[in-house]
Amino acid sequence: MLGSIVPVRMRHGTVTSERAKIDWKGLGYLVSIVSVILLGAIAWPTAEEPLWHLPVLLGGVSTSIIGMGLRYKAHIDQQKELKRLEAEKESPTR
Repeated sequence: MLGSIVPVRMRHGTVTSERAKIDWKGLGYLVSIVSVILLGAIAWPTAEEPLWHLPVLLGGVSTSIIGMGLRYKAHIDQQKELKRLEAEKESPTR
């Protein structure tokens, strides 16, 4: 299919609850972000530790959160593509 950005083997729906329509993947990313922040808070360097610990910790926390955000963006894009393909399948083109 020309124009599809989602590889064929990745074209599947998200895990959602029919009752509440919860996006479990998105919720999982949110929990992971909170987890990274909590781990970063507990690992915060003390005054006795080398000065390079703080920028490395902040870099690790930041890149982890950015990575989760990018994966969630890819998930949202995939959902849009799946909805578009489903609508295209239901309405025949002329």
